[in-house]
Amino acid sequence: MGRAAAILGVTQAFLRTLDGARLLTPQRSEGGHRRYSRYQLRIAARVRELIDAGNSLEGACRIVILEDQLAEAQALNATLQHALDEHEAPDSGR
Repeated sequence: MGRAAAILGVTQAFLRTLDGARLLTPQRSEGGHRRYSRYQLRIAARVRELIDAGNSLEGACRIVILEDQLAEAQALNATLQHALDEHEAPDSGR
């Protein structure tokens, strides 16, 4: 946890707060130390950025969740649009 906090320029307490808010659920080492993925570190950095911009912790967490949901919806939309385009494309063999 100390290394993750140092990388992000935040306190360990900040990371514990994100864990407590259930925004991040780090893996645990055999010794019980928190292990953060790169994705989780990006989320924590984004929350810190939003807090620094004047958002509350709760607001920043909600924004990050909504941004993640939007990205997933956009990816699904692109996949479905691609499948639809392939289905509607005229068959060159006919």
